[in-house]
Amino acid sequence: MTMTCCFMCNIYLFFSLFPLSRAFDTAVRPLITTSLRFSRKRYPTHLVAMALQTVATIAAVFALALFQTTVALNFGAPKPAAAPRAGRVQAGSTDISSIGFGTWSWGNKVLWDYDPSADEEIYRAYRALRDRGVSLFDTADSYGTLQLNGRAEILLGEFERRYTVEREESLSAGGGASGEGLFRNIFAPTYVPPKQQVATKFAPYPWRVTRGSMVSAARASLKRLDQDTLAIAQLHWSTANYQPFQERALWEGIADVYDEGLCEAVGVSNYGPVQLKKIADYLREREVPLASAQVQFSLMTYKDSMDVKDACDESGCRLISYSPLCLGLLTGKYTLDNLPRQGNPRRQLFRELLPGAQPLLTTLEAVASDAGKTQSQVAINWAMCKGGVPIPGVRNLAMAEENLGAIGWSLSDAAVEELDIAASKVSKPMIQNIFQTK
Repeated sequence: MTMTCCFMCNIYLFFSLFPLSRAFDTAVRPLITTSLRFSRKRYPTHLVAMALQTVATIAAVFALALFQTTVALNFGAPKPAAAPRAGRVQAGSTDISSIGFGTWSWGNKVLWDYDPSADEEIYRAYRALRDRGVSLFDTADSYGTLQLNGRAEILLGEFERRYTVEREESLSAGGGASGEGLFRNIFAPTYVPPKQQVATKFAPYPWRVTRGSMVSAARASLKRLDQDTLAIAQLHWSTANYQPFQERALWEGIADVYDEGLCEAVGVSNYGPVQLKKIADYLREREVPLASAQVQFSLMTYKDSMDVKDACDESGCRLISYSPLCLGLLTGKYTLDNLPRQGNPRRQLFRELLPGAQPLLTTLEAVASDAGKTQSQVAINWAMCKGGVPIPGVRNLAMAEENLGAIGWSLSDAAVEELDIAASKVSKPMIQNIFQTK
């Protein structure tokens, strides 16, 4: 019993050396005193000693961990500022990350030279995006060439499952059984990334002429993703320009996808302001939330796309800016002497666009220099300043980190205006998607 009392006295002395001693003195010392008096009357001395030793040991470990964590958090070596994370914006009735990423290149061998051996590097990029708060990933059931059709959706599902497992394992290894880890999470909580949001598009193939075909397409996408619900189910394009009788079935079908509980909201792609207003009115009648309308929106399409932004505002949905870097032309990497490889369709396209885009590229370079950013980051940030949610592509970790440099800051109003003026003077803007409607 004497040994136990000495041990308890040592624990009390330990606590008294630190700022928490007053709380300990108030709460624990009376408990020890009372326990000793009560225990001697009812229980054998050796059992009391063992019990008190156990309690004292736990208390000591608890206090030491708290002390170490407090010192580490308050007096440790200064750490570099955390990288900014993507914010959240409203998209109709739901909220999405302020920047998303597109997966067009995942499975596309023709335009982006995809190879399955690159999947591990793509995952590294995906993990970096998720760690930085990106939740929105745009994809389509038609992404992937030939036998790789649907590859982008498959990878998105696999990547998120792997990411979830790795995070859980990391958290368990980093503090689940450690007192220091426990208190570090209390004082500096572990960041929990938002839930992955897949926005997939269904192609209005000629054989999809019934409303049920859209529901079947949604179920097929969910099977590839191995998930139960899509964040946004989108019509990939409108058939109003070439097969108008199919359009109504597509509208009915995408609304049915929502009614079936297969998505949280719906969206459209390549819809111009006139057609956007029509489907917005229809969906409103069906009480189906319209979250987004995505179009090709960049400094190279400035003249043709601002009216769509106005239509989105009127319809209460968010503009999704696809190809914000104009297939890479706005990155500053390409010149007439340095074009994409032979055989890549972008080679001839850039040869035609670069001469007329040179004044814009010069302005973009100057603004980027003033802002201390890259041209890609400025071009993406410009789209965000215009109220859009850009979805640049990502194929490797370097691209992910480069494009993530567009978040956490904003261009000045003067810089935006300077870019607007330069964009309005582009003599040959980027060609519109052939399915883009008025």
